[in-house]
Amino acid sequence: MMISSSDELLRDGADPAVIIDQLRVIRGKRLALQDVSVRVACGTITGLLGPSGSGKTTLIRCIVGSQIIASGSVSVLGQPAGSAELRHRVGYMPQDPTIYNDLRVIDNIRYFAELCGVDRQAADEVIEAVDLRDHRTARCANLSGGQRARVSLACALVGRPDLLVLDEPTIGLDPVLRVELWDRFTALARRGTTLLVSSHVMDEADRCGDLLLLRQGQLLAHTTPHRLRKETGCTSLEEAFLSIVRRTTTVPAAG
Repeated sequence: MMISSSDELLRDGADPAVIIDQLRVIRGKRLALQDVSVRVACGTITGLLGPSGSGKTTLIRCIVGSQIIASGSVSVLGQPAGSAELRHRVGYMPQDPTIYNDLRVIDNIRYFAELCGVDRQAADEVIEAVDLRDHRTARCANLSGGQRARVSLACALVGRPDLLVLDEPTIGLDPVLRVELWDRFTALARRGTTLLVSSHVMDEADRCGDLLLLRQGQLLAHTTPHRLRKETGCTSLEEAFLSIVRRTTTVPAAG
């Protein structure tokens, strides 16, 4: 497996935001994650890449503490994943929006703001950030899938978490909004927020400082966009990922 750029950062004194050690997850009778070990440095954007069924969502659930693990350990911000102490420090946007359809957009976001102990101004700020100002008073049940995803993203952002975990946050968004959101993600990382972002979109990988490449429940590489291209000799990140897949023997597992 390729060396992790986060390992280099940690050697320079940065504390890890996430420590995963020999993590194994079994779903049904099959391995969903196979002995995954990785460290994610604070204040970085780490892209979690891989095809459907690779284990991305399972790994994310382990980090936010909603997945039963068979063995190994996951530590988040110095606490076991899922600890009560992390409730206000970790923001999570799942693939399927977890919002209240009978509430208005602004009411959903204000509700999560109150849970996190932040003021109403924070709700107004994230509505602008995800371009929902024109739907501020709309009931979520009447929104499109992409709009509902943006509400879910706003709810994850509003608490100003130390760790922000986003599972496919840009699905259904237009290219302009995608760029604007990634600019916001970059600004958050510069202020010290750690972001873990799952994506199928390879061009988004270039916006990440680190990359975790998953396939069939195995961590194939922990690298950077620059190093991935250099090691594979590919200019396209998609081709570089496929090159890693071709040279790696994997055991089938469920994701």
